[in-house]
Amino acid sequence: MQIERLDHLVLTVADIPRTVAFYRDVLGMVPVTFGEGRVALEFGRHKINLHPAAAPLLPHARVPQAGSADLCLIVSGGLDEVAEELAAKGVAIELGPVARTGALGPIRSLYLRDPDGNLLELSVYA
Repeated sequence: MQIERLDHLVLTVADIPRTVAFYRDVLGMVPVTFGEGRVALEFGRHKINLHPAAAPLLPHARVPQAGSADLCLIVSGGLDEVAEELAAKGVAIELGPVARTGALGPIRSLYLRDPDGNLLELSVYA
């Protein structure tokens, strides 16, 4: 077997509308509803499905918990512009820019938190 790509991932969140607002308004993701009222966030060819922490959908992670994720997202443009945009939206940068290593090589990253405390790494390839 050879894995081709990641299709989607699931975030367990405390409050779906609050999460949708953050990812839509701060990161520009597009909220979509599918299935029987499920919610996801789309960006490029990817999506993040949202599960409510109070009633996670089956099957789910062994211990579904809001705020336990650590995601790295590649952004377009430069990190200076990203930092300015985050500041304009009142979002604090926790760390960065710092040098890291992504799946395809060296990256520069900024770190911030979503409303549940998930760690988000916004990065550009060097």
